[in-house]
Amino acid sequence: MNETAPRQRTVISAESKPAMPRYIKMRHDAGRDRWIILAPERLFDPDPIAVEVLKLCDGARTVGEIAEHLAKEYNAPREDIEADIVTMLQDLADKGVVKA
Repeated sequence: MNETAPRQRTVISAESKPAMPRYIKMRHDAGRDRWIILAPERLFDPDPIAVEVLKLCDGARTVGEIAEHLAKEYNAPREDIEADIVTMLQDLADKGVVKA
């Protein structure tokens, strides 16, 4: 009998280095002037804040580094930004849109 192992849940933390898998694409829809995320048989419509975070998810930067960058750019508390990023990326990781 060939049983497949259950999928392991990716847990996002400040040390995670998030990136989108190769088969997930973020594209700008010029006709509607919005960003979309294309996944197999799914389409996501991220808000402008999520787009800014996802643009920085390159697999090299940690969530903490992304939060630091955005805190400086938007003059906002780093801890608040980091908490929001972790929550957002965890939701996307659970949907298979982000890996870490």
